[in-house]
Amino acid sequence: MQTGETVMAAGCCGGGCSSSKPPIDRTYRRVLWIALIVNAGMFLVELIAGAAAGSVSLQADAMDFLGDAANYLISLLVLGMALQWRARAALLKGLSLGAVGLWVAGQTAWNAVYQTVPQAEVMGIVGAMALAANVGCALMLYFHRDGDANRRSVWICSRNDAIANIAVLAAALGVFGTGTGWPDIAVAAIMAVLSVSGAAQIIRQSLAELRPVQMTAI
Repeated sequence: MQTGETVMAAGCCGGGCSSSKPPIDRTYRRVLWIALIVNAGMFLVELIAGAAAGSVSLQADAMDFLGDAANYLISLLVLGMALQWRARAALLKGLSLGAVGLWVAGQTAWNAVYQTVPQAEVMGIVGAMALAANVGCALMLYFHRDGDANRRSVWICSRNDAIANIAVLAAALGVFGTGTGWPDIAVAAIMAVLSVSGAAQIIRQSLAELRPVQMTAI
């Protein structure tokens, strides 16, 4: 389903509306800066904690934080640019999110073969910190979720991370209760699916927004 901005671009592309620049939303820009700083900080925290605890779900979540920090930076760079540039940025973010999902899937498979029992206490503490950070970002971005593919990609990534952090906490409880690493592996697999499915949504909408521009150029 196309957004209102996409339909507008398709309906008046002959008049060059796809190249027009929208006014910069200063509130949205401020929210993106806050989310960028929070995600970059949590990437470092989870990367170190995940390696120390031997948790693949924490390491996978750290990669999500890194990907989101990069996505927020890209969104800031294209904020106020024409729709086609924002759609191209969204396409890049969709591809990167898909790559993260595939990396997590590979790491999950590796840990399933060479399974170690992660430290549930570290998983729980860091997972709670990450959940608080992502829920805060998701709440801020919820009010900016509608619009072009670039703006929607930011919301999808934030929403997926909040869901993933709840799953990490569930994995910590599972590891603590069972004394095995399987809950950690199962959650990492779910996170991989979330990343790939989110990437597919972003790529699909960004290509839909780029299509009118390509038809105009023919």
